[in-house]
Amino acid sequence: MREIGETKMGIKAGDVIRFERTFTKEDVELFTKVSKDEGDHHVQPDELDRLIVQGLLTATLPTKVGGDNNVLARTMNFEFFRPVFTGDTIVCDVTIEQLEKKDERKTTIYATFRCENQHGKQVLGGSFGGVILTGD
Repeated sequence: MREIGETKMGIKAGDVIRFERTFTKEDVELFTKVSKDEGDHHVQPDELDRLIVQGLLTATLPTKVGGDNNVLARTMNFEFFRPVFTGDTIVCDVTIEQLEKKDERKTTIYATFRCENQHGKQVLGGSFGGVILTGD
């Protein structure tokens, strides 16, 4: 497995890239302001003083991997399995399923991902595809 932060160059089909993040109340509050996703569950804490993290904020985990590798996304598919709460630590494994060099400037990419909370429960899964621009 390759941790994010290593070189952005040199990914290959079969690589699994891992990213981990703990979501905070400040993350949810900022995303609420930017996205206008103001459902009560995102702004009113539950009995344990937690907020539910917006699904699309959770989805920034696999998109971070795409961004770190300069992927211009064409498709993104998300399946949300259970809520993520502030204080949860989510581990996202992105598997590079296909890389195909189209020409000197473009490589197509297709990847799948699985995100689990600190209890080993899947919270998100899906895939993305797009293009990596590699030249001028």
